[in-house]
Amino acid sequence: MPKTLVTGATGFLGTHLLSRLDRDDVRVLARDAHPDAPVGVAEVIEGSILEASAVEKAVDGVERIYHLAGKVSRDPEAVRELYRVHVEGTELLCRAAKKAGVSRIVLASTSGTIAVTKDGETVPDEEAPVPLDLIGGWPYYTSKLYQEEAARRECEGGPGLVILNPSLLLGPGDRRLSSTEDVLKLLAGEIPVVPPGGVNFVDVRDVADAFEHAMERGKPGERYLLGGPNWTFSVFFEKLARAGKVKGPLVKLPENVYTFTGKAVDALYRHWDKVPPVDRVSVEMGRRFWYLDCSKAERELGFSARDPYETLHETVAFIKKEFLDEGVLS
Repeated sequence: MPKTLVTGATGFLGTHLLSRLDRDDVRVLARDAHPDAPVGVAEVIEGSILEASAVEKAVDGVERIYHLAGKVSRDPEAVRELYRVHVEGTELLCRAAKKAGVSRIVLASTSGTIAVTKDGETVPDEEAPVPLDLIGGWPYYTSKLYQEEAARRECEGGPGLVILNPSLLLGPGDRRLSSTEDVLKLLAGEIPVVPPGGVNFVDVRDVADAFEHAMERGKPGERYLLGGPNWTFSVFFEKLARAGKVKGPLVKLPENVYTFTGKAVDALYRHWDKVPPVDRVSVEMGRRFWYLDCSKAERELGFSARDPYETLHETVAFIKKEFLDEGVLS
């Protein structure tokens, strides 16, 4: 019987993690008739993280769980769906895991539950206070924060819970554009303005390695930030445009003008029942600094981020191959 359960195995991070595990030892919980259902694993349980019967069947007999299932969205209207998947699904999984005697769960969260600041002058680590005044209006990040709280509550007394908080995931293989959609937009010339904030990104392959190490070496009850370089968006877009051999956005606006313009465009497009080129949440996020300090993961998990230029070049190469006409950008 498989000893390891992976939820979210068909996602960007999940596919990379799965490639590192002994598939003969892996069970996967995947949505019914999902076209990307993994092959070669010992067992696939069909069902949703929100279906009690499927979850109970999935956790039966396993010793450890990688919980990666989730949904990425910046849509303010997606509040309920994000809460159900991240909070209710996690509560259901952790309760079932405790009942089944699972020993350890490694949960995928996001650096955005901790590492966001207004000015970028401080670089948060795991001890930083929750920036609720910033993320309170961003449904994805608030739902992930509540997910962490729900997991801690439900896993009290066992299973041992380790939470990993990676920054923006880049690298090859994001076929759903869950993390790399903005890279595609930049390469296609659809980002006209440089946001005034800053970003941290990390290679998905390095994060997959960290998840495997966290299962063995992570301390129960602890969270670990995972990230690469702390760059302003100006530097990030410049490097990304150079990697893609395209012209990046040149317009840089003062923060107040950037914010006003973004909100006005969003309001107009929504008034016309059209999808805005840049949504309100993305505008607000672009004003902030997503810097982080991942020293703890380096010390305790052996985490190491590769050369960021390698990550950018391989992200661009994958997106050009999968989503863009090579002739346009070469």
